[in-house]
Amino acid sequence: MTVLARLRGDPVALVAIALLLALAVAAILAPWLAPDPESLDLAAMLAAPSLAHPLGTDELGRDVASRLLHGGRVSLAVAAATALLAGLTGTALGLLSGYGGGRLDAVLMRLTDGVMALPLLPLLIVLAALDPAKLGLAPDLLHSEVFAVGRIVVIVALVGWTQVARLVRAQTLAVKARDHVRAARAIGAGPVRIMLRHILPHVASPVLVATTLSVGHIILIESALSFLGLGVQPPLASWGNMLTGAIGTIWTSPAAALWPGLAILLTVLACNLAGDGLQRACDPRR
Repeated sequence: MTVLARLRGDPVALVAIALLLALAVAAILAPWLAPDPESLDLAAMLAAPSLAHPLGTDELGRDVASRLLHGGRVSLAVAAATALLAGLTGTALGLLSGYGGGRLDAVLMRLTDGVMALPLLPLLIVLAALDPAKLGLAPDLLHSEVFAVGRIVVIVALVGWTQVARLVRAQTLAVKARDHVRAARAIGAGPVRIMLRHILPHVASPVLVATTLSVGHIILIESALSFLGLGVQPPLASWGNMLTGAIGTIWTSPAAALWPGLAILLTVLACNLAGDGLQRACDPRR
């Protein structure tokens, strides 16, 4: 039975994947579905839901639904890009460590252990607090949306590759002892060809599952950094800085914090359920 066939028999995973796809489509179409998220209406601050503002307005009169969709673009883009970058980094280091062995394996695994031993949130806070202006970059680049998102992606990916690296190393050690790898080595295939053609396809499924499971964790990290004022900076909207803006009105208008919090909850839950479903579908023992 194929992986897709197993997934079709898992209704919980299908619902989670459908929810993630719906969120992704809504985020992609946000510029056409919602008006300008930074449009101010000072006469309608903290307004209740209405036809003009389906989810109400925030403390500056901005439409919450519009900011929620545009914030989803940022939060989901950061999560997807970070998971991809961390997965590629971890896969490359895990392949090199598992196939190379010896001193290379020892150095890479001690590096991995060192990164895993560091306290995650304090380390990310320190990295996010570094002033990128000291790098001598152009002011226009420093204030661009691409740089704001890319900075968070790189910071989180710097510490997010370790689990994938250990997983790929363990799988590589098991696969490289199989007969087809020995045969490829015997006929003169080089290390790069063996790793890419004969080992990587066998470790791709666990990497996919691990990457999917990490997306929800990355969304929480980005939201925490943005909530602390160290992530995506206003006026660019993200679910994390929407929560930050709602702190002052949490008692008078709790809905301003409810919607971004609910979006984070549903997205993280859907990522975890989808990852669990992929793990069950890719398990050869099933």
